[in-house]
Amino acid sequence: MISMAVITSALELGLIYALVALALYLSFRVLNIADMTTDGSFTLGCAVSAVLAVAGHPYLALPAAMAAGACAGIITALLQTRCGVPSILAGIITNTGLYTVNLAVMGFSSNINMMKKATIFSLFPGSKLVLVLIISAVMAVALVLFLSTRLGLSIRATGDNPDMVRASSINTGFTITVGLAVANSFTALSGAVLAQYQKTADINLGTGMVIIGLASLIIGETIFRKGKLWFKVLGAVAGCVIYRFIIAIALRLDLPSECLKLVSAVIVAVAIALPAIRAKKGGKSKC
Repeated sequence: MISMAVITSALELGLIYALVALALYLSFRVLNIADMTTDGSFTLGCAVSAVLAVAGHPYLALPAAMAAGACAGIITALLQTRCGVPSILAGIITNTGLYTVNLAVMGFSSNINMMKKATIFSLFPGSKLVLVLIISAVMAVALVLFLSTRLGLSIRATGDNPDMVRASSINTGFTITVGLAVANSFTALSGAVLAQYQKTADINLGTGMVIIGLASLIIGETIFRKGKLWFKVLGAVAGCVIYRFIIAIALRLDLPSECLKLVSAVIVAVAIALPAIRAKKGGKSKC
């Protein structure tokens, strides 16, 4: 049986990781760019958050982490738009460089312990679940409002048809840069919140974050297949919570922790394959 503590933990982690799913929705679905900066940006957010929390500024750590993540996204965008580097390769290059940057931020230590330091969770009067719910809800609403602005519509148009956008005298390089900056700021915020939630930051915390985000995003899209922008954003958040519940169930089945990455890969594969399987079944039934 799954206890209430396990359910609460799954909800809390799901809402924290939902920020990564929102980031990938912006980069992967809206801009149509496979942004591989995600792993490095997540760890960067953890590192900045931990350093500032240890220095006694846990709340300042959140916007600082977002600013650092935005800088990482800008570097990836510049490599892509100014230097002609393919989008996937640009993300890999930035992600590789961020490993050293993250180590430098952490004082060239592989981890930072915050057990005896104040965090946003220890200072918040309510429960952890309420705080992460507030953060995720605010960022989800902010993303919907941002994508509904003139700049946001230009970013959405860039992902749909960049040639048409260029013909309309809109600078696609600028829209891609802004989009990736915002996406990576969301990813870094997720890392910042998780670091203070766990009271520790590790150089390897961001490993596999792309898989987690994609799994959550695709699960959400499978359940919320059609709808307006806010419905798709809600789907990304819900998908992340569902993903964490699947992981919680896997842990309750006493699967080794080393198998969790394989479980994540299987979840992504199944979620991606489901629409195609449904389409094939629909075609056969018509025949």
